[in-house]
Amino acid sequence: MGTKANKHRGRNRYHGRGKKAGRGAGKRGGRGNAGINKHRVMTRIKYMPNHWGMHGFNRHPTLRNVHVTVNVSQLEEMADGKDSINLTELGIDKILGSGRINTALTVTVSEASAKAVEKIEAAGGSIESAGEDEWDEE
Repeated sequence: MGTKANKHRGRNRYHGRGKKAGRGAGKRGGRGNAGINKHRVMTRIKYMPNHWGMHGFNRHPTLRNVHVTVNVSQLEEMADGKDSINLTELGIDKILGSGRINTALTVTVSEASAKAVEKIEAAGGSIESAGEDEWDEE
């Protein structure tokens, strides 16, 4: 205990510490996140804008369709000079139509986007369906 507090000991109600400074975390308004909805609201709004609440939306796992994809531009490199490639054996579900393809390839895959089908057929290749569903070529 400091000298000033010793001088005040027993002389008044608070012993030289003021009204609340001597009782726990009173002077600083509580410990941790105490008062974050009351006297520290502006601190929360300014410095912790995403502190509470739900953000975004997650679909139920049974409704999610997550595909392992590859782009048309990567097919030539994956084929390694061969004229056909089976993507289902490599664990790839779907072909997307980004990029260019110059060689004629026969690709076996379960799904393909319309743009990917268009680009592969324009290069002289073809797509075979590995799954039970046929996709729409519009």
